[in-house]
Amino acid sequence: KGEVECLIKLFDTLVAESSTRSAAVGLDRNVFRDTLYSTFGMMDDMILDRVFRTFDRDNDSCISVVEWVEGLSVFLRGTLEERIKYCFEVYDLNGDGYISREEMFQMLKTSLLKQPLEEDPDEGIKDLVDIALKKMDYDHDGKLSFTDFDKAVRDENLLLEAFGPCLPDIK
Repeated sequence: KGEVECLIKLFDTLVAESSTRSAAVGLDRNVFRDTLYSTFGMMDDMILDRVFRTFDRDNDSCISVVEWVEGLSVFLRGTLEERIKYCFEVYDLNGDGYISREEMFQMLKTSLLKQPLEEDPDEGIKDLVDIALKKMDYDHDGKLSFTDFDKAVRDENLLLEAFGPCLPDIK
């Protein structure tokens, strides 16, 4: 109860600090992103946008106090099952229930550091996508279903954030 009350107080403080019109109903994308950046050091624009969309359950482009508390509950203290579902939603860019080769490529492209090599950096990312599919695509259909992702993460927990950091680190 105390933690929930603290989250609600933090939410009210963030809403009060933001000067946007939508602040009356909750946190807009910019305030939310700034908070994740300053509190958890999350910087990847694509991942921040996907985390926002995952928190924003009713798709009204605003995080309500209920969405805030429920989202942070999974984000900070979620069970493995809840975090697997959350990460899958973050990575399923088009919401079709699969993480496609293209979606993996897009996320890895934005989350990996560019290496100053002569070869095409996209080739290395394509290789990583191939490796991920080989390791995680149990039904061999060329994309990851939730079942594939769930099984892969349960077999190897490090794969939970295989396509970019979307959870806070331990500290």
